[in-house]
Amino acid sequence: MLTYNQDQFIAQTIESILMQKTSFNFQLVIGEDCSSDSTRLICEHYALEYPDKVKLLPALEENIGLIANYMRTIRECNGKYIAICDGDDYWIDEFKLQKQVDFLEAHSDYSIIYSGYNKLYPDGTLKKAVLSFTQPESSFSDLIYDNYIASVTVLFRNDKSLSKLPNWITKLPYGDWPTYLWLIKDKGKIHFLNEVTAVYRMGIGVSSSIIKYNSVLLKVNLRILNFMLNDANFKSKEALIRTVILGKMKSLMISYNREKKYLKGLKQLKINFTKNENKAALIKLYLYSIYKNFV
Repeated sequence: MLTYNQDQFIAQTIESILMQKTSFNFQLVIGEDCSSDSTRLICEHYALEYPDKVKLLPALEENIGLIANYMRTIRECNGKYIAICDGDDYWIDEFKLQKQVDFLEAHSDYSIIYSGYNKLYPDGTLKKAVLSFTQPESSFSDLIYDNYIASVTVLFRNDKSLSKLPNWITKLPYGDWPTYLWLIKDKGKIHFLNEVTAVYRMGIGVSSSIIKYNSVLLKVNLRILNFMLNDANFKSKEALIRTVILGKMKSLMISYNREKKYLKGLKQLKINFTKNENKAALIKLYLYSIYKNFV
């Protein structure tokens, strides 16, 4: 659990973890990032009340940021499996951990399991999940295109490779998607648990500013993909990564035009020219993305 200045949410979040009913022991590892509000005090209260369940990492002298806090916290997790629940989200199924662990225990060829979730908006509106269109099984070749795994719902194997997460992750604004891809780059499938287990708060935190504009999200994801392309550990996936990068570059051009950032769209078209052989199709796509803004 990562948290920073979330004193209005953190108690509910922690309680949703502690309510879990399991046949095994589990530990909540909290990385609190030098909050300026009472978040730390609330976390300390739970760490004192539940010393066998809550491990609060040492206080920091200054705020280190989300990704650095993520890296230090995940390295403190020593259980067989790791689940993520940030300090502003919460679980609503008291058997979430049990269901997910049971599945991975019974299916050694799977490395990750996730589920559906409800979205809670700042005005109090709760949008319930639609589950029927999600495939029960996926893999690296699916996840590489987009991160469809909400971190508040995930559970994955604490594989020994996680201790060797690449340093380039520290240069990113978030680490969950790269972590999943790193974990299954050589083997391991993904399972979707067709149930709603959690609530994700919308419009809060670092991710909200990234997903506000699709072009910003695409730029971050392109950066991740290029890091992977230049990482020898992903050598066997090189052809697939290159294909995805080309697609994302076209999507970025389209997004700029849809956001009426036409100069950036034109610059991206020029960049895309150097990477695509079918220039006529690329120009047609570029012009169509502008045309759509006026009809």
